[in-house]
Amino acid sequence: MGAITLSGAEKWFGGQQVIKGVDLEIRDGEFLVFVGPSGCGKSTLLRMLGGLEDISRGSIVIDGRDMTDQPPAARGLSMVFQSYALYPHMSARDNMGFALKTAGAPRSEIDAKVLAAARTLRLTEYLDRRPKELSGGQRQRVAIGRSIVREPTAFLFDEPLSNLDAALRVEMRYEISRLHQSLAATMVYVTHDQVEAMTLADRIAVLDGGRIAQLGTPRELYERPANIFVAQFIGSPKMNILPCEVSGGRYVLAGERGGVCSLSDGAAVWAGIRPEHIGVCGRGEGECDGVVEVVEYLGADTFLLLRGPGDVRMTVRVTGASEAVPGDVAGLKFDEGRTHFFDDKQASCL
Repeated sequence: MGAITLSGAEKWFGGQQVIKGVDLEIRDGEFLVFVGPSGCGKSTLLRMLGGLEDISRGSIVIDGRDMTDQPPAARGLSMVFQSYALYPHMSARDNMGFALKTAGAPRSEIDAKVLAAARTLRLTEYLDRRPKELSGGQRQRVAIGRSIVREPTAFLFDEPLSNLDAALRVEMRYEISRLHQSLAATMVYVTHDQVEAMTLADRIAVLDGGRIAQLGTPRELYERPANIFVAQFIGSPKMNILPCEVSGGRYVLAGERGGVCSLSDGAAVWAGIRPEHIGVCGRGEGECDGVVEVVEYLGADTFLLLRGPGDVRMTVRVTGASEAVPGDVAGLKFDEGRTHFFDDKQASCL
């Protein structure tokens, strides 16, 4: 079992509050990701779960037991850090089994658990190598294996892939996802990379200024963002946000054209549309026009960076190649069913 509940959790460093009353239920066996920009409190919140930071106010319950004031060793959790923290003079085998050895486990038990973890992580042939003889991805798998052999209630990952290059990050995302499916264990994962969050998570908690801005599945956050902060943090390239006015069942973009909407007059002040939900059409057609400033060809897609209504920068994703060149004026057609509207309260991040 690995259910974890945070109730009214706060963290203060002196007079500064960094976690502001978080309520959160982490389900047994789920993969939950904390994501957000630097300084939003995601690593602090993870460390509070693990007992590495005290909870200033509130409580934490793990498998029905109040662990608010319990030390890390009593919580049954295992943490994987950004740094591998491996002993350089020990083999991968000894690094993975070290915690069991210090706990007094018999050698036969240590060997069996290390070998089982190594098979899961595809490390069997590397067990007798020292860390300096391993790649970055292999070292991180050894660090994860060290956690697996302890059979924890839940795994806590604090930006474990941030030291790896792009190719290894992709490989390790696959490894961690496969590990979660294999172990069916509760995993809580911190990252600033929304691609990692979207590809790994069962649910994502988007943090903003010490609070959870929205909690939901990757699809829920992408398709139904609660506010502009979430709308622009989840998704790459980020959602386009344009000032608008609503009147008579229509919205108007910065004095230009607009489109139909079902909102009452004055109900929204910002329109949001993702780059892939905009079609390129003739000048004077669609919801607005934009001046092409940069064309980024990526093979499968092309990104057009434009100057839109109200001098707002916009991004349009076009499948395949585009004939557009800087200086062109293009009409932009919005997918009516994919246009989002936000009021002043939802636009507090702007």
